[in-house]
Amino acid sequence: MMAKSPVQPIKIGISSCLMGEKVRFDSGHKKNAYINGVLSDYFDFTAFCPEVEIGLGIPREPIRLVRMTGEVRCIGSKNASLDVTDKLSAIAEKQRQWHEGLCGYLLKKDSPSCGMARVKVYSNDMPKREGVGLYAKTLMTNFPFLPVEEEGRLEDAQLRENFIQRVYVYSRWKAIESQELSLTNLQAFHAQHKYIFMSHHQTKAKELGALLVGTHQADLRQLAGQYLELMTAILKVIATKKNHVNTLQHIQGYLKKQLNADDKAELVSLIDDYRQGLLPLVVPITLLRHHFRKHPNAYITESYYMQPHPGELMLLNSI
Repeated sequence: MMAKSPVQPIKIGISSCLMGEKVRFDSGHKKNAYINGVLSDYFDFTAFCPEVEIGLGIPREPIRLVRMTGEVRCIGSKNASLDVTDKLSAIAEKQRQWHEGLCGYLLKKDSPSCGMARVKVYSNDMPKREGVGLYAKTLMTNFPFLPVEEEGRLEDAQLRENFIQRVYVYSRWKAIESQELSLTNLQAFHAQHKYIFMSHHQTKAKELGALLVGTHQADLRQLAGQYLELMTAILKVIATKKNHVNTLQHIQGYLKKQLNADDKAELVSLIDDYRQGLLPLVVPITLLRHHFRKHPNAYITESYYMQPHPGELMLLNSI
């Protein structure tokens, strides 16, 4: 089994205004308390403001996305001759080198440069929330597997947990990519994350595992690319209580010969309490971890579902 890599600061890109930098068009900021007060303990943030980087001043005229002759341009809200469309795309391309070292990115919602989705696009002065910020669009095109989220969506506990879990999984994926790629390493990575995948999508998790079984594919890079694409799709699916319960029950099966009747009944009861929404996920996981400390199982010990990073474990209190 592949050994777990030591914890290193995980590098995350972020819109500068979310860190409290006064780079907004009105000389203000959008400092986010959760990002600065909680996530900064676990992640190493690199702040960047594309609008300032392309030379727009502080303060400045606000810019907006406008549909013009079949394409979306980013222009001044008052001065239509101010067109920064190409500059915003180009500045994102220019950042490729440091973007490649990231394991996630947090963007400012609604921004014509940084918004991830549902940014206002104006047509005849009538807005529709159908756009993507131009810097963000190029970033996500260049790095389609990079976990990306907007700060506003972090207020939702499940979306927050989903993003942070994707960041941790992606950081571990990048760690094995940096090694000499082998089928053994891919299979070990899958074994460590199998139960996480199951909690997101039972069927696709089986498909993901099947990619690595009995394969004679000579091109490991191609295989790794297929794996990463499917893994990313799985992790974008929000894990449900039903899938978590199914996963917990699978893991519980490893203890069927070790636990006495009372311990089994307690575990079954806690899992059912979680299913009914009476307890957070961390409670049955903590009890399972307690039993596996007394009755070790090598496969379960290596599972990140059961042994998450403290930052991940903290988040389970909310779901």
